[in-house]
Amino acid sequence: MLDSGAPKPKLLEMFGEGIVKGMAETAKNFFGSYVSEERLTTVQYPEERIPQIENARQFPFLVYDGDDWHGGMRCVACQICEKECPPKCIYIEKSKDKKPDYVGKPQFYPATFDIDVSVCMSCQICVEVCPFEAIKMDTEYELSTTDRFGGLLLDKQKLARPNSHFHKIHPTEATEVDTRLAAEKAKAEAKAKADAEAKAKAAAASKPAPQPVAAGA
Repeated sequence: MLDSGAPKPKLLEMFGEGIVKGMAETAKNFFGSYVSEERLTTVQYPEERIPQIENARQFPFLVYDGDDWHGGMRCVACQICEKECPPKCIYIEKSKDKKPDYVGKPQFYPATFDIDVSVCMSCQICVEVCPFEAIKMDTEYELSTTDRFGGLLLDKQKLARPNSHFHKIHPTEATEVDTRLAAEKAKAEAKAKADAEAKAKAAAASKPAPQPVAAGA
């Protein structure tokens, strides 16, 4: 048989090479956990706490703008989150009247908005389906209570958090949302201004011209 000249594998050198590399990586991580600041994750809880990462999520909260949690609430009670919630832990009742939203358009608002966090599975589907950026995921995890039922059933006042809280825990997403909402508001204001000017011109054009007064009248 002709020899192709290709190098032959050195079985003796390859034997156990993967095991040695794996053991070396294990040893590196083991000893590194004692000296590396990134690996020293143990803290003296509850006196010390590790800051939550931006993508962390626990349970939903309702975002409001301004200082008035009721008047500034973004939720318009469309009930999409209630319908899409897998464990059915959201309960909403729509208001009878309306209030202006962030662009000044009259919208309904939730007369009742309850979330049973003892049932919530933190899936974030409510956040993904909300078209008004009204519900987001909080990072708060210390929610233990002696009241199993009433203590874990949160109404809209307990769920309400200012937009500044949203910026604090999810700054990247909050900035993107604010930019988009500001653009939509500016577009709506420009459209309203253009419509008002068009109506003013139409009213001026339809107004009859003054008739000349005859001499000696």
